[in-house]
Amino acid sequence: MRSFALLGVLCLFTMGSAGCGTTVGADAAAPRMRQVADAWKGTEAARAWREGYYPLEDAVRLPDGAFHNEEDKLAYLHRNFTLRRALPGSTARHGHIRWTSGASLPATIMTARQAYETLDRDDDGPGAGDAPLTVTEAVLGTTTLNTSRGPARVPAWLFTLDGYDTPLKRVAVAPSKPPRAPVRSLSEGTDSGSPLYGLRSVAEDGRSVTVGAAHGACDDGPTVDVLETRDSVVLSGGVRGVDDGPCTMQLLVDPVTVRLDRPLGGRLLLDAFTGAPVTMTG
Repeated sequence: MRSFALLGVLCLFTMGSAGCGTTVGADAAAPRMRQVADAWKGTEAARAWREGYYPLEDAVRLPDGAFHNEEDKLAYLHRNFTLRRALPGSTARHGHIRWTSGASLPATIMTARQAYETLDRDDDGPGAGDAPLTVTEAVLGTTTLNTSRGPARVPAWLFTLDGYDTPLKRVAVAPSKPPRAPVRSLSEGTDSGSPLYGLRSVAEDGRSVTVGAAHGACDDGPTVDVLETRDSVVLSGGVRGVDDGPCTMQLLVDPVTVRLDRPLGGRLLLDAFTGAPVTMTG
């Protein structure tokens, strides 16, 4: 097990009230991390996780060379798309996710309209006045992405964008439902850290993971500590340098990259606070 940095209590108060308590050390978090690792070991929940489809990458693959200009980049960030022609109607609703190991899993394929609506969320919100990205064609195909079981070939809708030679790919199947954790979640206000806010990415070599970690307006930022075992990687979120003075009520979430002693591989990635797997956001 690697050494632990200081952990903190995520403690957010209204202006003028008493500030947060002092940070707590590894001794407060280590027993909980070990408890979570032991609780999952050899369980039916762990088996169900290893047999499911849990992506470790974003569901959207951008076209090669994206983006050509700042205007297109903003259109994507604001989820501002438009259609030049109608999307395909009904198509095969059943397909398979196929791993390089030879394993496969049946999957329900979302329609082109459902996939498109996950991209075009702008409506009349911020950025509505930007020039949109124009979809000229949509066909059902596949894409390869990393999962908790290794690389997999997954059904995807391929959206051709005006001005781009390769399509934007949107995975056309939803992740499996996570199994129920075999250990209870902690309650807010404990001295054993705070919950994480989703997996952001896993390095190509598996030697680091980036997660969303919470902190307040009156501290030095979030920390994420790690316990590695043969079967799992348990992460514990906290904060550094908590002030004792007045503080505003805010919840801030920042990406934190955690380096591992060895690649994540097929090991479970677990949140010490909730006791549940850390899954992709968005």
